This record gives sequence, C-alpha cells and structure tokens, in this order.
Amino acid sequence: MNKQETYEYLNKLNIDYEAVEHEKVYTINEIDNLNIPGKEKIAKNLFLRDDKKLNYYLVTLPGHKKADLKSLRKEIGSRRLSFANNKDVENILGVSAGSVTPIAVINDKENKVISVFDKELKNKIIGIHPMENSATIFISFDDLIKSIKDHQNRIIISEIR
Repeated sequence: MNKQETYEYLNKLNIDYEAVEHEKVYTINEIDNLNIPGKEKIAKNLFLRDDKKLNYYLVTLPGHKKADLKSLRKEIGSRRLSFANNKDVENILGVSAGSVTPIAVINDKENKVISVFDKELKNKIIGIHPMENSATIFISFDDLIKSIKDHQNRIIISEIR
C-alpha cells in the first residue's frame, strides 16, 4: 500500500486526518528542521524483533522519547529485543526503513506484527507517515487504533520507559 492507497483506506473507514506534504525525512531531528505546523505531535516508530525472530513489534512513542529495550521487553513480555533489519522492514511492512509508520501493519499479510503504543499517546492527535516519508498525516490516536484493529493486528498499549 502506498501513500495514496493509505489515504483511500482511511477514507473508506471514515477516519479524519490532515495530510502535510514535505521533503523526505528519516529522523525526528530532520523533522525538527521542517517548517510544518504540529511537528511536536509527530511520533517516532521502531520496528523490533525478538532474538528468535518469532515476534515482530512496531513500537510507536512520542517523537523525542527514548525507549529502553530491556524495560520494554519486560513490559510487553518479550524475549530479548533488537532492531529488525531493512529487509524485514520492506518484506513485512512494505515500506522503506525511513518510512516506518504504525499504519504499515496493514501491509503485514500474516498479521505477525504486534503494534505497541506508548500510553502517553492516548487521547491525542499524532503525526505519522502515510507509508512514505515525504508526508505526515495527523490523526487521532483512537482512529489510528481503529485502522489497525480493522486489519486485526494485536495491539499493546504500554508505559514505555
């Protein structure tokens, strides 16, 4: 699914969002340099796997928050965590490494990715990429959860330290 198909998917679910086009960005620091409104709402995404490659986790947290993988492992009941490689990002999520986004789980044909959200995001509007890092969509947390539930991926809302 590409950017336009993402917009169509959200429209089909009657989900409100605001899209902002911008130059390609790969990090939160690069986003800070953009002149777009609401950039403080943009979330950071980490695509992780356990040490046996049995489980994959797409972790979404506030943009400037750091995640301690040891604490996260305990919080979500996982084996030792590390970052998934670029091949897994492309094969499982269907996006490039710089475009990881929580909505990419709808490209997960086997529903093996577990979506993990920091509880600080609840009841907020957050900014995420629409499958491409040349745009940001601002969407309510509840609507984002609705779009992921529509695809039936497992969701964990947790305190990320």
